Amino acid sequence: MSTVKKSSGTTGNQSKRIKVAAIVVAAVVVVVLLAMWIRSTTFGQDFIQQFPGHSELPAGTPDGLPAWLGWQHFLNAFLLVLIIRSGIQVRTTTRPAAYWTRNNKGLIRTKNAPTKISLELWFHLSLDVLWVLNGLVFAVLIFATGHWVRIVPTSWDVIPNAVSAGLQYASLNWPTENGWSNYNALQLLAYFATVFIAAPLSFLTGLRTSAAWPKKAAINKYFPIEAARAVHFPVMIYFVAFIAVHVFLVLATGVLRNLNHMYGNRDEVSWFGFWIFVISLVVMAGGWLLARPLFLRPVASLMGKVGR
Repeated sequence: MSTVKKSSGTTGNQSKRIKVAAIVVAAVVVVVLLAMWIRSTTFGQDFIQQFPGHSELPAGTPDGLPAWLGWQHFLNAFLLVLIIRSGIQVRTTTRPAAYWTRNNKGLIRTKNAPTKISLELWFHLSLDVLWVLNGLVFAVLIFATGHWVRIVPTSWDVIPNAVSAGLQYASLNWPTENGWSNYNALQLLAYFATVFIAAPLSFLTGLRTSAAWPKKAAINKYFPIEAARAVHFPVMIYFVAFIAVHVFLVLATGVLRNLNHMYGNRDEVSWFGFWIFVISLVVMAGGWLLARPLFLRPVASLMGKVGR
C-alpha cells in the first residue's frame, strides 16, 4: 500500500513539473511573438530608432576595460562560486563535520567568550570577508579611474533604452554588442543592481544572521534576524540567476571577443582570453573540490580552535 502511495505521489509531482514547464514555454513563445509584432509596427520601429538600447556616456569616459578589472572579475567570480557552495552547505548540513571557535587572543578581542560555529559557517563567513574586501577595492578603483559611469545611470533615458534593449532581446533580434566601450541599458541596470544593491544586501543580511552580530544591539528591534534570513537566501538566488544569464550572454554574443574583454584586456577576436578563462575555470573547480573539511580544518586551525 505504501509503495503504491509513494509511486502515486511521485507521478503527481512529475505531472506538476511538466505542467509548469509547459506554461513557461508557452509564456516565452507569447513574449517572443508579441515583441516581434511590436517591432514590426511603426511605433516600435520609431521607438527603437529614438532609443537604440544604450545611453550615451558622459564626455571623458575612459574607453576599454583595464587589466585590473579582469583580475577583479576573476576574484569576484571565484569567491562568489565558493560563497554559493558554502551557503548551500550551511543551509543543508544537519551534522557539521567540525566546529570552529575564534582565538580571543588575536587582533579581535571580546569580553564574552567567542561563539562556537560550524566549520561550514566559518568557511562561508571567511569567504564573505574576502568578497567584501574585493568589492571595496573594486569600488575604489572604478570611482578613482572614472569607470563608474559605465555601471551607474547618469541619465533618465536609461529607462526607455532598457525597455528598447529588452524588446530587442525578446524579439530575438538582439541589440548591438559593444561591451568594450558601452554596455546597453539593461546590462548597465543589471550591473548597478548587482554591485550597489544585491551585494550590500547580501553582506548586511549575512552579517546580521551570523554570530559576529551583537545579540543586544539596539538596531535589532528594527532589523530582526527573521527579516535578514528572509532576504539573504533570495539574494543568493538572484546571484545564481545573474551568473546564469551573464554566462549565457557571454557565450551567445561573441564568446571570443567577450572573453578577451573580460580576461585578455583587449578588443579583438582571438583565443587569448579564452585560454585564460579556461585556466580560471580550472582554478574555480580546484577551489570547489578543496572546499571540504579535510582541507578546511588546517586553514581554520590557524585562526582558532577546530574540534567537535
